[in-house]
Amino acid sequence: GVQDLAFETIVAAGERGALAHAIPGDRAIKPGDLVVIDAGARVDGYCSDITRTVAAGGIAKAAAEVYQVVLEAQLAGVAAVRPGVNGTVVDAAAREVIQAAGFGEFFGHGTGHGVGLCVHELPRLGRTVGDLLTAGMVHTVEPGIYREGSYGVRIEDTVVVTDAGCERLTPSGKEL
Repeated sequence: GVQDLAFETIVAAGERGALAHAIPGDRAIKPGDLVVIDAGARVDGYCSDITRTVAAGGIAKAAAEVYQVVLEAQLAGVAAVRPGVNGTVVDAAAREVIQAAGFGEFFGHGTGHGVGLCVHELPRLGRTVGDLLTAGMVHTVEPGIYREGSYGVRIEDTVVVTDAGCERLTPSGKEL
């Protein structure tokens, strides 16, 4: 049922994965790389958005630990989503996990954005700018850690705000 891409798919390995919106390069994926894959489709005029980070073979223990921090941050952000909450609260829930682990300086973007007819729209979920969430809103929760010159990790789900919290619309696994 997919009619088009919602945006150009991003596949970024190694040091290019540290670029939140990487563009293709000539570098081949190598064993031990973390690979950030950000993709979306358009169906009936509406967009989707998902990011997963995968390992190309065994990776360094430090990179696996960073992955775990981002996963915990992403889960904390999703858990904070509910009607009546400001997007800054969702951002803070994810950001606290990353900061507590000592990686706060490596998370430079907001935690999420709305998804609908455009892939980036309201509501915003950011550190200083956030919108009040109401039932029916669709947005992403996508914290990341980006180690310039080395690798990046981002995990993104699209969720819909429900009366009781939220429902994930991107149910694929998050195992590294």
